[in-house]
Amino acid sequence: MGISAHINIKNKRASFEYHLLDRYTAGIRLLGTEIKSIREGKANINDSFCNFFEDGLYIRNMHIAEYSFGSFYNHEAKRDRQLLLTKRELKKLREKGEEKGFTIVPLRIFISERGFAKVEIALAQGKKDFDKRDTIKERESKRELDRVMKR
Repeated sequence: MGISAHINIKNKRASFEYHLLDRYTAGIRLLGTEIKSIREGKANINDSFCNFFEDGLYIRNMHIAEYSFGSFYNHEAKRDRQLLLTKRELKKLREKGEEKGFTIVPLRIFISERGFAKVEIALAQGKKDFDKRDTIKERESKRELDRVMKR
């Protein structure tokens, strides 16, 4: 595949802000210049989230930079993009997502072996402040342990 096989754009804040419950891999309905821009690694999903509309699940606030060689056919940088999942997965996500305290967040964008852009999404529940402090403590203790083991 070349360079495009190594694209792995992550949302690092998602695991800090949320308890990740179920993970799914979904395809994304993209335009031609969008996939070219993703293959160059020019996408950002840090502030993005997923919502249901009448015809399916959409990812919102996902920023894909305009393709540098695109002409007037270039895409809009922040538009809603439809996620492609099976009906069973959509039904399960819709039921869980409507419950209070649950949301659907994108975790990473990657290029599959066949060359398609995929997004890994997760059903998530928001963390409280004390949970976030516990996460920081665990991370720092793990770093200390790694430093000691390295010596």
